Amino acid sequence: MSTIKIKPIQKIWAEFEVPGDKSISHRAAILAGLSNGACQIDNYLPSEDCICTLNAMASLGVEYEVLDSLEGYGPTSLIIRGKNMQLTQPVDEVDCGNSGTGMRLLAGLLAAQPFESILTGDSSLCSRPMGRITTPLEQMGASINTEGEKPGCAPLRIKGGELKQITYEMPVASAQVKSAILLAGLFTEGETTVVQPNETRDHTERMFAFFKIRSQREGNHISVYGGQTPESRDFRIPGDISSAAFWIVAAASMPGAHLQIKNVGLNATRTALLDVLIRMGAKIETEVLSEEHGEPYGDIKVTGQALRGTEVQAEEIPNLIDEIPILAVAGALAEGRTVIRNAKELRVKESDRIATVVHNLLAMGAVVEEFEDGMEITGGSALHAANLDSYGDHRIAMAFAIAGLFADGETIINNTDCINTSYPGFVDHLAAIKAGKSPA
Repeated sequence: MSTIKIKPIQKIWAEFEVPGDKSISHRAAILAGLSNGACQIDNYLPSEDCICTLNAMASLGVEYEVLDSLEGYGPTSLIIRGKNMQLTQPVDEVDCGNSGTGMRLLAGLLAAQPFESILTGDSSLCSRPMGRITTPLEQMGASINTEGEKPGCAPLRIKGGELKQITYEMPVASAQVKSAILLAGLFTEGETTVVQPNETRDHTERMFAFFKIRSQREGNHISVYGGQTPESRDFRIPGDISSAAFWIVAAASMPGAHLQIKNVGLNATRTALLDVLIRMGAKIETEVLSEEHGEPYGDIKVTGQALRGTEVQAEEIPNLIDEIPILAVAGALAEGRTVIRNAKELRVKESDRIATVVHNLLAMGAVVEEFEDGMEITGGSALHAANLDSYGDHRIAMAFAIAGLFADGETIINNTDCINTSYPGFVDHLAAIKAGKSPA
């Protein structure tokens, strides 16, 4: 079991790039694998989660060739040879590792295949409820049995087949559920529509457009037309703003700090953290450099100064859900109250992120009150070092590594191997920041 030890620092002065976007990497592996030819995918995220999705597609008959890789982790540039929508039955169970995104998107894909398959994952993933995805897919005609120790949990035994188009109103906003239904809809006849209660990440819709799949959006109604095959095209993945979020909060909370994150995704459905931090008084500038591959990307510049607390709005939560652990750290470092509610979904992430964030903040001396759907943090109290656990959750591990940069004494984060599920190289980047350098 690995650990990270952090002592406080006085300055951040850095310019660098973060690895490729996790959400987009999952989708790139799937859409390229369904396409009608060879696709070169650059800046693929070589995290454990995304490698699991890549290997899952390989188990369904998709071949790929690695062009470049990050030493010790996995491919960053590769050619994926599409199967023209004709996947083959896997020999073994399909292992999604720790990835809820991978499992839910693959469930949508496998629900339409004329064979039986099993999706499984690690103990954490197999404890997360999958009812949000099995319900609509069963309405489309798939047979899905949840065979986990807990009701409604993976492994998922999927008996796919001919699906029918549906109009599905999601009870909870979820880009993963939306994307799974839309992927399944590619295999139907007619028009499949998802109605989302609030706006969610639109990577799937953007990537559909890039790969020449016809879809449309009217308000919160998103539709796709069945019988289409993705057109093979080369695709470059922008840097992951959810990974950049840790450094953005660190720099924004440290008066005098300077940070520039280059070539990072600036999709408006992913930048809610920036909006909240600016409301807290952060000095943040963004510049979109390109939308060549359907996803806007560019640079984020942060100048550190004192922050003040804020109240996160309910409609901001769906596009902020992954960043809430590090936003809670920002709240502890700001003056005044930061209120995060309407975020009950955090209870069923890789850890119970409401409980784990609150526990670790209290251990560091922060003033925080826990609610069923969130927390209230009263900032301004000096943080002190603590011996903390990540609870096997990559975002908890990284959020409290950042908190350690502001805490008196040496903070220890235990069980940090989980970081590799989303941010390979984080520990090296942290070491460079602590040394006052720009990560390579």
